[in-house]
Amino acid sequence: MVGRTRRTGRIVGVVRHQAKIDRPRERVFDYIDGYQNVPEYLLGVTRFEPTTEKTSGLGAKFAVSMDVGPKTLKSVVECTEYVENELIELKAVEGFDANTTWRFADADGGSGTELDVEINYNLPGGTAGKLLGKVVGPFAAQAVRHTEATIRKKID
Repeated sequence: MVGRTRRTGRIVGVVRHQAKIDRPRERVFDYIDGYQNVPEYLLGVTRFEPTTEKTSGLGAKFAVSMDVGPKTLKSVVECTEYVENELIELKAVEGFDANTTWRFADADGGSGTELDVEINYNLPGGTAGKLLGKVVGPFAAQAVRHTEATIRKKID
């Protein structure tokens, strides 16, 4: 979903994806939570490095670079909500304004995982925002599907 705010003219987008992974929730959570895995599972991410001593959980911050088409988007994200094996929320505090929420729940009596991912992003208004929006929205949707496929391959 992509829209425009009336007040600022900024372009706002949301990508949601749900998947059932046939692996226990703890294993799926551990893989997603491992910052070193992010470039492996999140399409386009070329850098995801801690900027704090804390590398997981509430307050951990990361420098991110993501190639989206011909453009490299940079930001610093902070973990603003964290419940082990249930929830990870990353919010941009600098740079490209994109926030990601990962929710994890048991499926199939605990032998599987219901994964719910939501990416919210804001683009500037005007021509630049429109052009970037034509690339970012479809790319974000593709990135989430890539994440699901990678998790299925990597978690044995």
